[in-house]
Amino acid sequence: MLQAVTCLPSGNNHLQAIEKEDCSSVVKKARTAFNTGKTRTYQFRYNQLQQLLKLCNDHDQTFAKALQKDLKKGKFESFLFEICVVKNEIKTAMMQLKEWMTPKKVKKSLATVWDDVFIYQQPMGVVLIIGAWNYPVQLVLMPLIGAIAAGNCAILKPSEIASASAEALARLIPLYLDNDCFQVVTGGIPETAELLEEKFDYILYTGSSKVGKIIREAANKHLTPVTLEMGGKSPLYIDETVNMPLAVKRILWGKCINAGQTCIAPDYILCSKILQAKLIKESEKILKEWFGESPLKSPDYCRIINTSHFNRLVEMLRESQVAIGGEVNESEKMISPTILVNVKPTDKVMQDEIFGPLLPIINVESPQEAIDFINEREAPLTCYVFTKNKAVQNLFINSTSSGSVCVNETLTHFIVDTLPFGGVGNSGIGAYHGKFTFDTFTHQKSCLVKDYNPIIENLASNRYPPYSDKKLTIMELALRPYHHHIIDTKYMLDILYFILGISAGLLIAYLTKMV
Repeated sequence: MLQAVTCLPSGNNHLQAIEKEDCSSVVKKARTAFNTGKTRTYQFRYNQLQQLLKLCNDHDQTFAKALQKDLKKGKFESFLFEICVVKNEIKTAMMQLKEWMTPKKVKKSLATVWDDVFIYQQPMGVVLIIGAWNYPVQLVLMPLIGAIAAGNCAILKPSEIASASAEALARLIPLYLDNDCFQVVTGGIPETAELLEEKFDYILYTGSSKVGKIIREAANKHLTPVTLEMGGKSPLYIDETVNMPLAVKRILWGKCINAGQTCIAPDYILCSKILQAKLIKESEKILKEWFGESPLKSPDYCRIINTSHFNRLVEMLRESQVAIGGEVNESEKMISPTILVNVKPTDKVMQDEIFGPLLPIINVESPQEAIDFINEREAPLTCYVFTKNKAVQNLFINSTSSGSVCVNETLTHFIVDTLPFGGVGNSGIGAYHGKFTFDTFTHQKSCLVKDYNPIIENLASNRYPPYSDKKLTIMELALRPYHHHIIDTKYMLDILYFILGISAGLLIAYLTKMV
């Protein structure tokens, strides 16, 4: 059994009691709603996006308070990384929705030049979105935007670890979105496992690789396609060409946001011994400027989500040599921004994604040595490169495998909604953000529509038996890809009508002379 919010019609200002429902009932309710066809219309999708934007505008402070309770996130981080990005994504979807939904005309061969050939944007159906605790609002609502825009029904499963945010989503979404099409399921591992027994048309999951494999295995039972956003150990290479004060600011900002609990946070640094000393010296100055003498008391610095994750990070810390930071507060579950040195590849801190404010440095003496180190490991979600040397930048882009590459910056590629966000290999399957989220939750249906025009049928009759070499030659010509044709196929119908018109005129003139 699971906790499912019983939805109310939009506009109600109170919640009906939360009651027990089994997973089958939740999914069946969504499936029935989808089969009515109401999610397919432009107006329905637009209205639901409008309602979602209204929810975010009406309750941004509610979400900020929940994030403060879950992760000690300050207002700045809560709004910038959770609420503002969601609002902007909704506005983009609303502005582009009509264009996204429009069937796309495609180029044709001579054989199909007179047919209507297009790609229809078909909703997947009932989709499951499983969010993560590190950005508990954003990682539920961002995929939901694309699911709505694509015309799907969605079951939302927020992370139970960020309980305040999960409760806020479960309480508020039913007040704004369609009750049957969009439902929130709360609970832990048993509830998620029960959900995964159901047949969905698509699953998008954000979280660890370990759980991602479980999601993939469950989806395979129903041949359900998946997008898995899973992270990994994102490396950061830095060389002597950079503006060191500015580079260190950007690096530490990417690591300190959400206390390092970000899937695309720099996981470790690759640099020379000489650069390491300069980086540490600059880091001491910047961290003091940002967080004062005691980062653990700063209102701008987050805590670790729970005791289990805190203890895991402390265990890594105990086995490492600290150059900066290393302060811990067990009761508050806080660890200061920490740089580790003399790190070996076999150390515990290098075995798994850190997902915390620890930043180890591995010493390398060349870009190629750094690339070799990266390529010996699983492909990360992001690869960071700090250098002014264009050749080195291109070397990393061309010679490493990662979900994305970010040069002389950290994290900000995440907010560019015209870039796909996703991993490769162990760091993920598929991508989303902006139009890519719409595409993720859309089946690109190939469509060809032909009429019964007798002239066209006569021209196409060479495909029918009895066969001959002449017919084969004609059909080979007709089936050539469009770019092999001297004349653009989009003008072929006009040309045919022109030829027929000239022929008819000549025939009439000839008959007139005969008379």
